[in-house]
Amino acid sequence: MNQVVASAPGKLYIAGEYAVVEPGHPAILVAVDQFLTVKVSHSETVGTIHSSHYSNIPLQWRRENGKMIVDERENPFHYLLAAIDYTERYVKESRKELSIYHLGVESELDSSSGLKYGLGSSAAVTVATVRALLKYYDLKISDELVFKLSVLAHLSVKSNGSFGDIAAATYTGWLAYSSFDREWVKEKLNTHSITALVELDWPAFMVERLSPPAELNLLIGWTGSPASTTDLVDQVKAKREAKEENYQIFLQKSKSCVENMIRAFRDKDLSAIQKEIRQNRQLLKSMSESTRVPIETSALQTLCDIAEQYHGAAKSSGAGGGDCGIALFDHKASMNDLVSKWTEQDITLLPLQVYTRS
Repeated sequence: MNQVVASAPGKLYIAGEYAVVEPGHPAILVAVDQFLTVKVSHSETVGTIHSSHYSNIPLQWRRENGKMIVDERENPFHYLLAAIDYTERYVKESRKELSIYHLGVESELDSSSGLKYGLGSSAAVTVATVRALLKYYDLKISDELVFKLSVLAHLSVKSNGSFGDIAAATYTGWLAYSSFDREWVKEKLNTHSITALVELDWPAFMVERLSPPAELNLLIGWTGSPASTTDLVDQVKAKREAKEENYQIFLQKSKSCVENMIRAFRDKDLSAIQKEIRQNRQLLKSMSESTRVPIETSALQTLCDIAEQYHGAAKSSGAGGGDCGIALFDHKASMNDLVSKWTEQDITLLPLQVYTRS
């Protein structure tokens, strides 16, 4: 069989962070035009998994009784191997014979020096792997199938996120998303085949493509300090229990804010979108103070404050604690002075555009 290739884009959160971890609480994300690409080609005896992102030495594997046996001591490919596992379980249920193959990964989602931009490489490698293997085994592919198989892979490695990054990497473009009831999915895993589970409607799961106003200009600034989403989400979960009432208020206000923003996207109302971006920033700052988890670092505050001086609406993106901030402007505004100010403060304008798969 010829080589098959599948790519998945990186993502950025626009609004709704932290609250989106709870089922039914929406967020808005974008897919961006930096990609992770997976290539799969047939092998007769021993398969390999290779990613220059992790190591220049390929991980070797073989098949025994239909199972992938990895030749490993320390293995950095947890998300990728989980994606292979769940996709191949689906493939077997589809009455296809499993084969041996070489799988290679190429990523644009980190800086040339290997620093993370916070664009969601774990989600992208999972989505691209699922998509590539479904293509390799010549199975019908839908975005919903790719999303659900990718989610099952992440649940198996105890991911604590909202899976919004998987939604953005799968559906692309501007997205409204709310996560599903993960306990329901975990229970169904015990009683259903993979095929049956992915065909069910998952409670509270919502994804909607959004179309931004024509005049909206999205700028993305990188502070140069990578952050761990997993660690920050864990910290908020651990500390919220002492302030459960505050956390419930935060969830309620975040939901209202993001729902207003979704309506503003539907109405193509840039000023209303900007208003809700500012509101979401304040909600995250309040939650940060309540839990003592550092979301808007001093570098992110500087990024946002400079953007506001030039009539942009800005906030941290994702878990915060470093990585990226986003700013929304009217495209008529000149950005040269703002970019100069950012550069003076060691904030890098990332040359990213929103990516929508055609």
